[in-house]
Formats: sequence, structure tokens, C-alpha cells
Amino acid sequence: QVQLVESGVGLVQSVGSLRLSCAVSGRTSSLAAMGWFRQAPGKEREFVAGIDSSGIRIYYSDPVKSRFTITRDNARKTVYLQMNSLKSEDTAVYYCAARNSITVVTTTDYQYWGQGTQVTVSS
Repeated sequence: QVQLVESGVGLVQSVGSLRLSCAVSGRTSSLAAMGWFRQAPGKEREFVAGIDSSGIRIYYSDPVKSRFTITRDNARKTVYLQMNSLKSEDTAVYYCAARNSITVVTTTDYQYWGQGTQVTVSS
């Protein structure tokens, strides 16, 4: 069993910054690619950023490219999402996800999910 737990301060002003963390525990030996997704009210869950097991291959969705940075610390079994220049449209529940594969995908085809953490950006 694998558990993912997200954490990070949830309320920030527009153009501010916030860092989310995702701690991975349990049987993680087969995990490789990690991703961050978000879901705003009334919208589908969408891909935000993904990183492979080595941390070399990194992908971002267009709305967050150049503002968000995904990193991972395999020794600490933690994945981070640094979010800068936040906008009101970034308001959503953010989810950490993990795959049993070396390949990052931008769909929701991830086997393990965190419970989500609310991020609210006030204008």
C-alpha cells in the first residue's frame, strides 16, 4: 500500500508564492513518475506538472509553465511544487499522484492519489 500526503499553506494573495509538499510512504519501490494535478469547482481534474523518477524529465501544463516548478527528493520520498506569481485562476484543490511507471503522463492514469489540499489565491 502506498500513501501520499500533501501539505502546504492554503491561502495566498495574488502574485504571491506557495510551496506544496507531497510525502510518500508505504511500498514505494515500484513508483517512478510523480505528478501534481488540480481541480477547480465545476471543472475536471487537470494535469499541472510531472516528474520522472530521476528528476530529469519534467513536464508542465501551459497555464503554469514558467511560474511553477516541480522537484523531488528521493531520499526524503517527497515531491514539491513551488508556485510563484499565483493568480486567482490557480485556485483549486491540488492533488499529488504517483504511477507504477517510469513515464510521466498528463492524463489521470496514476495509481495512487493524495487526499488533496486546497489552494486559494485572493485577488
